[in-house]
Amino acid sequence: MNFIKTEIDGVIIVEPEIPKDPHNYTIESYNKVEFTKNGIPNRFVQDNQSFSTYGVVRGLHCQLGDKAQAKLVRVLQGKVLDVAVDVRPNSPTFGKHVAVELSAENRRQLFIPRDFLHGFSVLSTTAMFAYKCDNFYCKEAEFGIRYDDPEIGIDWRVPPEKIITSPKDRLANRLQDLKARTRE
Repeated sequence: MNFIKTEIDGVIIVEPEIPKDPHNYTIESYNKVEFTKNGIPNRFVQDNQSFSTYGVVRGLHCQLGDKAQAKLVRVLQGKVLDVAVDVRPNSPTFGKHVAVELSAENRRQLFIPRDFLHGFSVLSTTAMFAYKCDNFYCKEAEFGIRYDDPEIGIDWRVPPEKIITSPKDRLANRLQDLKARTRE
């Protein structure tokens, strides 16, 4: 596996070794020893899977406080643009984001540390998305920021008129709301 640091500290792209035979292969998607050696010592406790169609934008979501989650995300079928937004208090990259294309073809994964918002847009007809979490889901700790917050400025690579979001995501907070909350 190849571990690639991004421009935001802690966000890491993981590239497995691509098999030579496309008809029959096995890839190693997680190895605790290798991940720990490359700066990802997290102990994952929950796996999730989701299915979405073209144009769906999910996020931006996180859990706050001691219920925060780090995630290791990948695409099993299709293609997505995966986004991590730094919302760590006092971080020099607060409000900045990393966007990485993940697909069944490139087999890339993205590690997103705790205290990051997470979201993705579906770029293929359909996509099957899987992720590992290092903390359990807790509805009371959930927090969201609008996918189209101009202060963050994410290009989701989907025309605005084709974007599909949930009512919860359309009514989410703005980055400035989180800034105010962390000052309290």
